[in-house]
Amino acid sequence: MPVSRDDVIRTAQLARLRLKPEELEVMTRELSVIFQYIDQLHEVNTDNVEPLHHVLEMYNVLEEDQPRDCLPREVALREAPDRTPEFFRVPRVID
Repeated sequence: MPVSRDDVIRTAQLARLRLKPEELEVMTRELSVIFQYIDQLHEVNTDNVEPLHHVLEMYNVLEEDQPRDCLPREVALREAPDRTPEFFRVPRVID
């Protein structure tokens, strides 16, 4: 599928890109080559090929959630750079 200069201009506008005239020429040529390659891929017979979601078989390796005691407040606050006796102190985000 050949790509026209107008196709590249329209796509650049949609992507909010400003292309110089020489960049338009290069992009038109390069996109035409890419789309020719995609057209070749469409010709490959994939009738008996199962969809591939990942190149490796993956399994969920997460463990079951187990309830545990909370971290004691003193331990949680011990390394905080700024704190009160009961809370972390963080910079104000909303005025």
